[in-house]
Amino acid sequence: MTTNLITAFTEAFSPYTIILLLAGTGAGILIGAMPGLSVNMGIALLYPLTFAFDGVTGIIMLLGVYCGAIYGGSISAILLKTPGTPASAATTLDGYPMANQMGQPGRALGLSTMASTFGGVFSAVCLMIFAPQLAKVALSFSKPEYFALALFGISIITSVSSGSVLKGVIGGLVGLFIATIGVDAMTGSMRFTFKSTYLLGGISFIPILIGLFAFSQVLLSVEEEYGQKHEHKKVKIHRVLPTASDIKRVFGTMLRSSVIGTFIGCIPGTGGDISSFISYDQAKKWSKYKDNFGKGEPQGIVACEAGNNSVSGGAMIPMLTLGIPGDGATAILLGALMVQGIAPGPLLFQNSPVQVYTIFIGLLMANLVMGLFGFSLIRIFAQVINVPKKILIPIIFLMTFVGTYSYNHSMIDVYVMVGFGFLGYFLNKMEFSMSSVILGIILGSTAEQNFSGSLMMSGGSFSIFVTHPICLIFLLISFVSLLSPVLGPAVKRIFRREKASKQN
Repeated sequence: MTTNLITAFTEAFSPYTIILLLAGTGAGILIGAMPGLSVNMGIALLYPLTFAFDGVTGIIMLLGVYCGAIYGGSISAILLKTPGTPASAATTLDGYPMANQMGQPGRALGLSTMASTFGGVFSAVCLMIFAPQLAKVALSFSKPEYFALALFGISIITSVSSGSVLKGVIGGLVGLFIATIGVDAMTGSMRFTFKSTYLLGGISFIPILIGLFAFSQVLLSVEEEYGQKHEHKKVKIHRVLPTASDIKRVFGTMLRSSVIGTFIGCIPGTGGDISSFISYDQAKKWSKYKDNFGKGEPQGIVACEAGNNSVSGGAMIPMLTLGIPGDGATAILLGALMVQGIAPGPLLFQNSPVQVYTIFIGLLMANLVMGLFGFSLIRIFAQVINVPKKILIPIIFLMTFVGTYSYNHSMIDVYVMVGFGFLGYFLNKMEFSMSSVILGIILGSTAEQNFSGSLMMSGGSFSIFVTHPICLIFLLISFVSLLSPVLGPAVKRIFRREKASKQN
């Protein structure tokens, strides 16, 4: 173990890795600060660059993008009342009033930076402590358990979708269909290949990813910006570092929100937006300054930012140990690891301990670099909100084509990317979630292979899924997870009726 740690530290602290981490974190902050660009889009855009690097060096760059983009969303949320990412929506409640009504944008951004760094570091430490322990438990899994686990991952499509169970299921089914294209690994039969040699190995994941998350967003941005005039806004930022009195006032809230965010991140299908609102709600309930919330309360800013940034480490726990992504961003990271030949799951900690430790260290470093950038370069990052979309959109448009082509040097990949880009555009217009499609693609083949393997183990008997207790538990959880958007409101209505009948 000591040798593995030394090797991991050597790789993580190599000049090459540090330069990539700095670049990734800086790019993430810039992307997060631009309203309309999401964390997922940022990771998808820079995803192809990882193929130029060996091992997990490229993955560490993506971790920098992941952490930086979540934090960057608070910049535009505080200064413009326009969250750069959905995870920063709650930050506008107190961040914007402090920056504008109270005239203290530097103080608001400083509190946001401090809370984001604290929450990210806290969750990274939790990842280091709890992930290896969970992996040890998961080592007892066999094919039925892996099938049930993959099915559970697919079932969270209803949570990552726009709230419609039907739309979530349709998106997941689209992903599952795409996962079936190519040669069946169990039987060797060809499915939906249409005699095309390109489709024998299935559709490449990278063009789909860039098309759904990046190219489709470019099309939406072009539509939104058509005919709009860009207004330049001057922002004066003075003091950024939080005062001792502010730290004393918000430390308890920051710690509690970090715990909430890490826990919520561990639950597949949740995300930073849910964590930030729950953390904000709890901060208000426990605060001595309840009346100040919504008027520029420091605890309100800290609660949101510690809550959404601590999701990163929490979401990595099920992704690394079980192969189940905690949110859309970790679903993309899961695909990046698999393309690099690193298979997340219980065996990852046995087969690739150096890579695991390097990822742990990389996530911790990404959050520390994010804090360093935040406190030292916040005045520069704040000017990102003034970049006209007419300049930004063509750059992103070009990057989607270059990134896709650089993967396999194939024009067919580019055509696939454009096709899925238009598909993503129309799905977004109809309020479908792209994460549902990605989850179906990634987990579909895993579920299919382990399902077939389980039946081979049992001689074709479906009883194997019932006789394995852990498998049965995951199947039941999957069923509940899939129907939770329907069951939840129904249960609430029942309780309301009972409460109303008792009052009458």
